[in-house]
Amino acid sequence: MSFDRLIAKIISMKNPTVAGLDPKLDYVPEYIRRSFLEEDGETLKAAAKAIFRYNQMLIDALCDIVPAVKLQAAYYEMYGHHGVKTMERTIRYAKLKGMYVITDAKRNDIGATMEAYTAAHLGSCMIGGTECEPFGADALTVNGYLGTDGISPLLPVCKEKDKGIFVLCKTSNPSSGEFQDLLIDGVPLYAKMGDKCEEWGAETVGTYGYSAVGAVVGATYPEQLTELRKRLPHTMFLVPGYGAQGGGAAGIAGGFDENGLGAIVNSSRAILCAYKKEGCDERDFAEAARREALRMRADLTSYINLG
Repeated sequence: MSFDRLIAKIISMKNPTVAGLDPKLDYVPEYIRRSFLEEDGETLKAAAKAIFRYNQMLIDALCDIVPAVKLQAAYYEMYGHHGVKTMERTIRYAKLKGMYVITDAKRNDIGATMEAYTAAHLGSCMIGGTECEPFGADALTVNGYLGTDGISPLLPVCKEKDKGIFVLCKTSNPSSGEFQDLLIDGVPLYAKMGDKCEEWGAETVGTYGYSAVGAVVGATYPEQLTELRKRLPHTMFLVPGYGAQGGGAAGIAGGFDENGLGAIVNSSRAILCAYKKEGCDERDFAEAARREALRMRADLTSYINLG
């Protein structure tokens, strides 16, 4: 299954991390921005082209040490159709470089609409007699709070096309508990959602014991992360909130199983803007990102035994 491929990369690189490619134009070094703004003016097109070049250079610097990238769709959609094209090109470039790609779009709907989202991000559509793949990511984040009607259209594609999903479960934001911590028969809503992930993924458990249905569980809630790891033995975790949002490696360790598997930890701004934090020459931004990725790997693996 799809997460078998991801886990194999994690084991090979001894690195349970994903680099979040969530770029704002302000993150892009000035020398790259300037070259495209001079060519196309202060336009959405110029911004999107600059971001793609930035992404390419980051991927080149990270692809041999980081198993996956995660693209937050909003950071591309904000630049209109040019930005969406950059998202598509970035996905294809990362896959060309051998990276596992997660699209963070948190899509949710029912019926034909959810089938359309599924086709767009994980599947394909027919144009006459030709099957076309619009984006081609390996996994997609989804919102499960419409219930099974919003998840079931994804499951056949996960099975047939070797894809995965991460369902919002216990998110990293401060107000997540307003709804996710509410008790239903004494059980928090986030745990009920986790139970559904186990149910939805039951027919797609792979070699490493994890199904094609994962869960988003924030690093900012280490107790719940540990609780859910015990409760959800077949559910792969996508863990946001490390670093910039305050999640630490010691707390994250509870989200991994006894083999050091079962979770992948995201870092976005810390990697994207590492050159600003270091205060190094902006032309060294990609190497600064690599240094931060290596630091993060060392931090996490000091608490997690990947064998």
